[in-house]
Amino acid sequence: MEYFVSMESIITYFETIPSSHRSFILVGGITFFWLIEYAIPLFKFDYKKFRHALPNIFFTLTTIVINFVLAFILLKTSDWTIENKFGILQWLGLPFWATILLGVALLDLIGAWFAHYIQHIIKPLWMFHLVHHTDNHVDTTTANRHHPGESIIRFLFTTLAVFVAGAPIGIIMLYQSLSVVLSQFNHANISLPKKVDDMISWVIVSPDMHKVHHHYMLPYTDSNYGNIFSIWDRIFGTFTKIRNTELVYGVDTYPDINSNSKINKLLKLPFMGYRAPTGAKFDSNN
Repeated sequence: MEYFVSMESIITYFETIPSSHRSFILVGGITFFWLIEYAIPLFKFDYKKFRHALPNIFFTLTTIVINFVLAFILLKTSDWTIENKFGILQWLGLPFWATILLGVALLDLIGAWFAHYIQHIIKPLWMFHLVHHTDNHVDTTTANRHHPGESIIRFLFTTLAVFVAGAPIGIIMLYQSLSVVLSQFNHANISLPKKVDDMISWVIVSPDMHKVHHHYMLPYTDSNYGNIFSIWDRIFGTFTKIRNTELVYGVDTYPDINSNSKINKLLKLPFMGYRAPTGAKFDSNN
């Protein structure tokens, strides 16, 4: 009984989580992984770490503003599903703990994995997502490097996920908090023991697993789309591996490091001409 009360307390907290606490989760996560990157870096980048972070911090702020302005849509969507008993969670009537787990999983599948996959296969959406991939020095700040247009796109998919799942606001806020921290974790420039990373990657997306997605050429760019749970890439045949020593970050058709770090150019990037990536399309049989 105490276990279930504890779970209820967690959801109750997230139902009314103050904005200051959400900010602390975001800033605290970046700060924590930033420090860990100094201690156990995967790559010793030849760059000024703070200067590299500036455009990523800018895009973090634009994402915060967009999500704050549009937050009422998520709340109204959630309220509607609860009032009308609509959505998978409303129909199944699972135990409380299972409702939370399934709710987070569905939000992760539709709001993160599916949104990410779609952005890679639809050219106009890819042009917005491209800003995220043009970071040639992937670290924990890269997690929040999203063009404002992409932030809106991702918000729409999150809203769709809430609608399909019939998720209450407590589960939504829990999911978003987990999503922020785990994205910072799997983008962090940290080196974990290989066995530990492999073990983690069977449940959640590990740093080595996600780094593959940031390799500069296909088919690796079109793989490992997950954010929280790694199971989606395994189910849908988009999971792959590459040795860390072979990783090259960025996008082969947008190799200019200087342009990839200038905010004004990154804001204009989605409206520039499309450049087809080189390399082979992902083959799930490999």
